[in-house]
Amino acid sequence: MNEIEPLFNTLINKDGSDLHLEEGQKPKIRVFGTLVEIGDETLTRNKMISLLSPIAPKEDWLRFETQGDIDFAYSLGKQARFRANYYRHFFGLGAVFRLIPSKIRSLEELDLPSRIKDFAKWRTGLVLVTGPTGSGKSTTLAAIIDYINAHFAQKIITIEEPVEFTHANKKSIISHREVGKDTVSFASGLRTAIKSDANIILVGEMRDRETIELALTASEMGILVFGTLHTNSAAKTIDRIIDAFPPNRKNQIRTILANCLKAIIAQQLIPSVDKARRWAAYEILIRNQALGNIIQSGETVRLTNEIQTNRGLGMILMDDSLMELLKDKKITREDAFLKAIDKSKFT
Repeated sequence: MNEIEPLFNTLINKDGSDLHLEEGQKPKIRVFGTLVEIGDETLTRNKMISLLSPIAPKEDWLRFETQGDIDFAYSLGKQARFRANYYRHFFGLGAVFRLIPSKIRSLEELDLPSRIKDFAKWRTGLVLVTGPTGSGKSTTLAAIIDYINAHFAQKIITIEEPVEFTHANKKSIISHREVGKDTVSFASGLRTAIKSDANIILVGEMRDRETIELALTASEMGILVFGTLHTNSAAKTIDRIIDAFPPNRKNQIRTILANCLKAIIAQQLIPSVDKARRWAAYEILIRNQALGNIIQSGETVRLTNEIQTNRGLGMILMDDSLMELLKDKKITREDAFLKAIDKSKFT
């Protein structure tokens, strides 16, 4: 048994989401959004090496020693998988392990808005799931891909760093590709996927202009593309994509995005009133006749009114979702205020 495994078991048994290890600190886990110390031992350099080195692939550990940061996935037998990030900081070595549930939860189990199930039935276009780190983007995407896998015969390619949820083939064929191992970058993986007769491509992170442009190209070619961005609203997501390009290309990208964007799900996780769980709040934008014109004109400020007007179609603003959770006494006003876009509604 590796020395780190008791810490993993503590994380699992306490329903934690992340294990934090930093030289000079005691081990901590995040439980429903709050960091909690576990154990009394302050982590030394030798202790960190003895915890981290045995579970890292040899080539990754060598790269960590020279470059100072690595990402990889680690399996604790059949019990659980973890997304690992090793890094250096001012006082020494650090690592964070995100627990990846061994079972992919369904759309129903996640209590996702029912309209999201329809996204799995689309055959072309771009669907973006956005939110800060730890907001459940990967979990939402895994549930959508699992639904497609169970109901439709499609070829699905996922490009991730690292691969998190692994899907067994059901009706679909699913190929998982890991950046750094199976392909050198998200952009390189996308280029190959476009040529691989894929019906659906999942891009784990659209982090640079080249990747964004290739995702747009794939959706233009008739592929359904799912991707993620670190934005907290539909308007900011659209602006983020346009702003990734130089001024002389913005109009061209607006035209492409106006034609291919199908939906945006922005999500955040908020602690419950009793801190015993977390609730998800969503902003959902779904393509309608007005969306293309709004993107083309660059008037994303109009999206707020558009989403409010079309709530009957399954759209909702983040602040309205937060207000529903607050009225149902699921979250506190303080937490709603911290997550709100228009904070004046929660003062």
